[in-house]
Amino acid sequence: MLVVLLIGWFIGKSYRFKRDEAELGSAKEQAKSILEKALKDAEIQKKEALFEAKEEVHRLRSELEKEIKDRRNELQRQERRTIQKEESLDKRLEGIERQEEKLQTKEQEIDRVREQADEIYQKHYTELEKISAMTQDEARSHLLRLAEETIQTDLALMIRNAEIEAKEKSERKAREIIGLAIQRCAADHVAETTVSVVELPNDDMKGRIIGREGRNIRTLETLTGLDLIIDDTPEAVILSGFDPVRREIGRVALTRLVQDGRIHPARIEEVVERAMREVDQRIEEEGETATYEVGVNGLHPEIIKLLGRLHFRTSYGQNALKHSKEVAYLAAMMAAEIGADETMAKRAGLLHDLGKAVDHEIEGSHVSIGVELARKFGEGPEVLHAIEAHHGDVETKTVIASLVQAADAISAARPGARRETLETYIKRLRKLEEIATEFEGVEQAYAIQAGREIRIMVKPDKVDDIMAYKLARDIVKNIEDNLNYPGQIKVTVIRETRAIDYAK
Repeated sequence: MLVVLLIGWFIGKSYRFKRDEAELGSAKEQAKSILEKALKDAEIQKKEALFEAKEEVHRLRSELEKEIKDRRNELQRQERRTIQKEESLDKRLEGIERQEEKLQTKEQEIDRVREQADEIYQKHYTELEKISAMTQDEARSHLLRLAEETIQTDLALMIRNAEIEAKEKSERKAREIIGLAIQRCAADHVAETTVSVVELPNDDMKGRIIGREGRNIRTLETLTGLDLIIDDTPEAVILSGFDPVRREIGRVALTRLVQDGRIHPARIEEVVERAMREVDQRIEEEGETATYEVGVNGLHPEIIKLLGRLHFRTSYGQNALKHSKEVAYLAAMMAAEIGADETMAKRAGLLHDLGKAVDHEIEGSHVSIGVELARKFGEGPEVLHAIEAHHGDVETKTVIASLVQAADAISAARPGARRETLETYIKRLRKLEEIATEFEGVEQAYAIQAGREIRIMVKPDKVDDIMAYKLARDIVKNIEDNLNYPGQIKVTVIRETRAIDYAK
């Protein structure tokens, strides 16, 4: 049995060996076939790659030859251009050299002519000195003096003719515009003062206002910041103070206390506080009413309050808010006549005196204060410039600024609009006469027509008829530069020649 198994195993082993050997031979044949095919494919790819490489080399060589050919052609063209430019430059250089030779020849000729002219000039100069018996400096001085006299006369004639022509045109047109604006704007004028008077039902009320040991009047003065003047004036108490709003608060409070009859410190505090609220409300109402009447929109609320404060402010007796509204009306009317912006003219005219609302609280002129307030609350550069220039502190650069300046002068100069103190009035008249008498040739000067006109007597032997026009113009310019005045001042120069003889 074992033998049989061994024989079977051996036979199976032999069969598997032969089969494996047959498979190995077959695999070798396949591998050989694959290798031969791979070698053939590689050879074909190699040939294809070599062919493509040769074609690429041929193409690159063709492109390179073409580029070289193009560059060679371009170099040849540039070379031809360079040769042409060199030839042109050579021709220009030859022309310049010829011109230089001609210029040198001309310069030599000019030098010879100049020498001859100098000789002739020197000869004539010597002969002129002999004939005139004057040196060169004396002759120059004489000619300059003659020229100056001629120029002065011609200048005076030109000024006279220019003034006559300008007055015929500008004054007529300006008179029409200003006259029309004034006729269309008929504003009321009220002379107000820096004190307020409260009427009393009887003089016994003065004692009640003063109170026991003066406690009532001290409380009133402390709360309002005013001075209460109780004197011999019958049935009246005077409130004095620089702040017009406080003065109005004091007037309202004292009027209420007098009407009520109950006057003691606690009641005074209550009434003054209520009067403050009422005056604040009235300030807002006055500001809103002014903007509504003038037709100016978009103002900052603080500016409206400042306008309302102007209702209680006066300038030379003229109510500041009424003056501002009148300036706005006049500026807008004149703007309409000349085709300018009416809305901007109204706005600038209404705000031109904005600084007067707080000029007693803040240091500085009302012009500078008004500019800062308007800038703070968002007004534009045109309005700022109009405020800054309305008193001539700076030169006007816009039409609106010129219109506001003119409207302000018209409103201030209107008869009855303002009043002056006697001292200021006399000082202005004296200064006016002093300005006129400073000029050479003026003999006497008289301020007349309440300072609206100055008549000047000149020395006839020093000022002729023609120079009188120039003198008037110079005096006007000096007055405009050195004197503050409302409206306009007429300057009249009078030259008188008298012939005197005696019968014997």
